[in-house]
Amino acid sequence: MSTTDAVTFWDDVYADRPAAVDPRPNARLTETVTGLAPGRALDLGCGDGGDALWLARQGWHVTAVDISAVAVDRLAALARARDLADRVVTARHDLQESFPSGEFDLICAHYLHTPLDLDRAAVLRAAAHVLRPGGRLLVVDHGSTAPWSWNQDPGIRYPAPREVAAGLDLDAATWTVERAGSPRRIATGPGGRTAEVTDHVLLIRRTA
Repeated sequence: MSTTDAVTFWDDVYADRPAAVDPRPNARLTETVTGLAPGRALDLGCGDGGDALWLARQGWHVTAVDISAVAVDRLAALARARDLADRVVTARHDLQESFPSGEFDLICAHYLHTPLDLDRAAVLRAAAHVLRPGGRLLVVDHGSTAPWSWNQDPGIRYPAPREVAAGLDLDAATWTVERAGSPRRIATGPGGRTAEVTDHVLLIRRTA
Protein backbone atom coordinates (compact mmCIF):
# COMPACT_ATOMS: atom_id res chain seq x y z
CA MET A 1 0.00 0.00 0.00
CA SER A 2 1.34 3.46 -0.90
CA THR A 3 2.04 6.24 1.59
CA THR A 4 -0.93 8.16 0.20
CA ASP A 5 -3.22 5.20 0.80
CA ALA A 6 -1.93 4.79 4.37
CA VAL A 7 -2.55 8.46 5.13
CA THR A 8 -6.05 8.25 3.69
CA PHE A 9 -6.78 5.08 5.66
CA TRP A 10 -5.84 6.61 9.03
CA ASP A 11 -7.41 9.99 8.28
CA ASP A 12 -10.64 8.12 7.58
CA VAL A 13 -10.32 6.12 10.81
CA TYR A 14 -10.18 9.30 12.90
CA ALA A 15 -12.63 11.32 10.80
CA ASP A 16 -15.24 8.57 11.12
CA ARG A 17 -15.38 8.85 14.90
CA PRO A 18 -16.12 11.85 17.12
CA ALA A 19 -13.17 13.87 18.35
CA ALA A 20 -12.15 12.91 21.88
CA VAL A 21 -13.11 15.58 24.39
CA ASP A 22 -11.02 14.32 27.32
CA PRO A 23 -8.70 11.55 26.12
CA ARG A 24 -7.20 9.49 28.92
CA PRO A 25 -3.58 8.37 29.17
CA ASN A 26 -2.62 4.74 28.85
CA ALA A 27 -2.26 2.95 32.18
CA ARG A 28 1.20 1.56 31.35
CA LEU A 29 2.44 5.08 30.68
CA THR A 30 1.27 6.54 33.96
CA GLU A 31 2.65 3.67 36.02
CA THR A 32 6.01 3.87 34.27
CA VAL A 33 6.52 7.62 34.17
CA THR A 34 5.16 8.67 37.56
CA GLY A 35 8.18 9.63 39.64
CA LEU A 36 10.49 10.34 36.71
CA ALA A 37 11.93 13.83 36.34
CA PRO A 38 10.21 15.58 33.41
CA GLY A 39 12.21 16.20 30.26
CA ARG A 40 11.62 15.88 26.53
CA ALA A 41 9.20 13.20 25.38
CA LEU A 42 8.24 11.80 21.99
CA ASP A 43 4.84 10.16 21.50
CA LEU A 44 4.85 7.89 18.44
CA GLY A 45 1.36 7.36 17.03
CA CYS A 46 -0.26 9.88 19.37
CA GLY A 47 -3.83 9.13 18.26
CA ASP A 48 -6.38 11.02 20.35
CA GLY A 49 -3.59 12.53 22.46
CA GLY A 50 -4.31 11.29 25.96
CA ASP A 51 -0.68 10.36 26.60
CA ALA A 52 0.74 13.62 25.25
CA LEU A 53 -1.66 15.78 27.27
CA TRP A 54 -1.01 13.82 30.47
CA LEU A 55 2.75 14.09 30.03
CA ALA A 56 2.47 17.83 29.44
CA ARG A 57 0.48 18.21 32.65
CA GLN A 58 3.32 16.45 34.48
CA GLY A 59 5.81 19.01 33.17
CA TRP A 60 7.14 17.19 30.10
CA HIS A 61 7.74 18.91 26.76
CA VAL A 62 6.13 16.59 24.24
CA THR A 63 6.51 16.06 20.52
CA ALA A 64 3.42 14.12 19.44
CA VAL A 65 3.33 12.58 15.97
CA ASP A 66 0.87 10.56 13.95
CA ILE A 67 0.40 9.63 10.31
CA SER A 68 -3.08 11.18 10.41
CA ALA A 69 -3.40 14.94 10.02
CA VAL A 70 -6.88 14.63 11.51
CA ALA A 71 -5.40 13.19 14.71
CA VAL A 72 -2.59 15.73 15.10
CA ASP A 73 -4.86 18.69 14.30
CA ARG A 74 -7.36 17.56 16.93
CA LEU A 75 -4.60 17.11 19.51
CA ALA A 76 -3.17 20.56 18.75
CA ALA A 77 -6.62 22.05 19.35
CA LEU A 78 -6.97 20.20 22.66
CA ALA A 79 -3.53 21.40 23.79
CA ARG A 80 -4.44 25.00 22.99
CA ALA A 81 -7.76 24.71 24.81
CA ARG A 82 -5.96 23.42 27.92
CA ASP A 83 -3.18 26.03 27.82
CA LEU A 84 -0.65 23.32 27.04
CA ALA A 85 0.37 24.50 23.58
CA ASP A 86 3.77 25.55 24.94
CA ARG A 87 4.40 21.96 26.03
CA VAL A 88 2.83 19.95 23.18
CA VAL A 89 4.16 20.17 19.63
CA THR A 90 2.30 18.10 17.04
CA ALA A 91 3.54 16.95 13.66
CA ARG A 92 2.38 14.55 10.97
CA HIS A 93 4.89 11.81 10.21
CA ASP A 94 4.59 8.61 8.26
CA LEU A 95 7.17 6.74 10.33
CA GLN A 96 7.84 4.51 7.34
CA GLU A 97 9.17 7.58 5.54
CA SER A 98 10.36 10.10 8.16
CA PHE A 99 11.24 10.35 11.84
CA PRO A 100 11.03 13.36 14.19
CA SER A 101 14.30 15.16 14.83
CA GLY A 102 15.84 15.77 18.24
CA GLU A 103 16.90 13.80 21.31
CA PHE A 104 14.51 12.63 24.01
CA ASP A 105 14.38 11.48 27.62
CA LEU A 106 11.26 9.40 27.00
CA ILE A 107 9.81 7.86 23.87
CA CYS A 108 6.52 6.00 24.05
CA ALA A 109 4.92 3.80 21.43
CA HIS A 110 1.56 2.50 22.61
CA TYR A 111 -0.18 -0.08 20.43
CA LEU A 112 1.76 0.94 17.34
CA HIS A 113 -0.04 -1.70 15.29
CA THR A 114 -1.39 -1.25 11.78
CA PRO A 115 -3.00 -3.47 9.13
CA LEU A 116 -0.77 -1.68 6.61
CA ASP A 117 2.91 -2.12 5.81
CA LEU A 118 5.23 -0.81 8.52
CA ASP A 119 8.76 -1.88 9.44
CA ARG A 120 8.05 -1.47 13.13
CA ALA A 121 11.41 -2.80 14.26
CA ALA A 122 13.16 -0.13 12.18
CA VAL A 123 10.95 2.57 13.72
CA LEU A 124 11.62 1.42 17.27
CA ARG A 125 15.33 1.01 16.56
CA ALA A 126 15.44 4.60 15.28
CA ALA A 127 13.66 5.67 18.47
CA ALA A 128 16.23 3.94 20.68
CA HIS A 129 19.01 5.78 18.88
CA VAL A 130 17.57 9.24 19.64
CA LEU A 131 17.28 8.63 23.36
CA ARG A 132 19.54 10.71 25.55
CA PRO A 133 21.75 8.77 27.99
CA GLY A 134 19.43 7.65 30.77
CA GLY A 135 16.40 8.02 28.51
CA ARG A 136 13.75 5.33 28.16
CA LEU A 137 11.81 3.76 25.32
CA LEU A 138 8.42 2.41 26.40
CA VAL A 139 6.76 0.01 23.97
CA VAL A 140 3.31 -1.29 24.90
CA ASP A 141 1.69 -3.82 22.59
CA HIS A 142 -1.47 -5.85 22.63
CA GLY A 143 -0.95 -9.26 24.20
CA SER A 144 -4.53 -10.39 23.69
CA THR A 145 -7.52 -9.52 21.54
CA ALA A 146 -10.14 -7.30 23.12
CA PRO A 147 -13.76 -8.04 22.14
CA TRP A 148 -13.95 -4.65 20.41
CA SER A 149 -10.65 -4.93 18.51
CA TRP A 150 -10.73 -4.31 14.75
CA ASN A 151 -8.68 -7.49 14.30
CA GLN A 152 -10.54 -10.58 15.49
CA ASP A 153 -8.36 -13.07 13.62
CA PRO A 154 -8.20 -16.14 15.92
CA GLY A 155 -4.80 -17.00 14.49
CA ILE A 156 -3.17 -13.67 15.32
CA ARG A 157 0.12 -13.96 17.18
CA TYR A 158 1.38 -11.38 19.65
CA PRO A 159 5.20 -11.38 19.96
CA ALA A 160 6.43 -11.41 23.57
CA PRO A 161 8.32 -8.33 24.83
CA ARG A 162 11.67 -10.15 24.86
CA GLU A 163 11.05 -11.16 21.26
CA VAL A 164 10.34 -7.55 20.32
CA ALA A 165 13.54 -6.48 22.10
CA ALA A 166 15.57 -9.11 20.27
CA GLY A 167 14.20 -7.88 16.96
CA LEU A 168 15.58 -4.40 17.62
CA ASP A 169 19.11 -5.82 17.72
CA LEU A 170 20.39 -3.17 20.15
CA ASP A 171 23.86 -3.31 21.66
CA ALA A 172 23.55 -4.46 25.29
CA ALA A 173 26.50 -2.21 26.16
CA THR A 174 24.37 0.83 25.29
CA TRP A 175 20.76 -0.19 25.90
CA THR A 176 19.35 -2.19 28.81
CA VAL A 177 15.96 -3.91 29.06
CA GLU A 178 14.48 -2.67 32.33
CA ARG A 179 11.12 -4.37 31.98
CA ALA A 180 9.69 -7.09 29.77
CA GLY A 181 6.39 -8.39 31.07
CA SER A 182 2.80 -9.28 30.23
CA PRO A 183 0.55 -7.73 32.89
CA ARG A 184 -3.21 -7.94 32.75
CA ARG A 185 -5.76 -5.21 33.36
CA ILE A 186 -9.45 -4.46 32.96
CA ALA A 187 -9.90 -2.32 29.86
CA THR A 188 -12.90 -0.22 28.89
CA GLY A 189 -13.99 -0.20 25.27
CA PRO A 190 -16.70 1.49 23.23
CA GLY A 191 -19.97 2.00 25.03
CA GLY A 192 -18.36 1.34 28.41
CA ARG A 193 -17.90 -2.37 27.74
CA THR A 194 -15.14 -3.93 29.87
CA ALA A 195 -12.90 -6.94 29.44
CA GLU A 196 -9.66 -8.32 30.84
CA VAL A 197 -6.78 -7.80 28.43
CA THR A 198 -3.06 -8.53 28.41
CA ASP A 199 -0.46 -5.89 27.61
CA HIS A 200 3.04 -6.68 26.42
CA VAL A 201 5.29 -4.09 28.08
CA LEU A 202 8.88 -3.44 27.06
CA LEU A 203 10.97 -0.72 28.70
CA ILE A 204 14.45 -0.06 27.38
CA ARG A 205 16.90 2.44 28.90
CA ARG A 206 19.86 3.96 27.13
CA THR A 207 22.78 3.59 29.52
CA ALA A 208 25.55 5.21 27.46
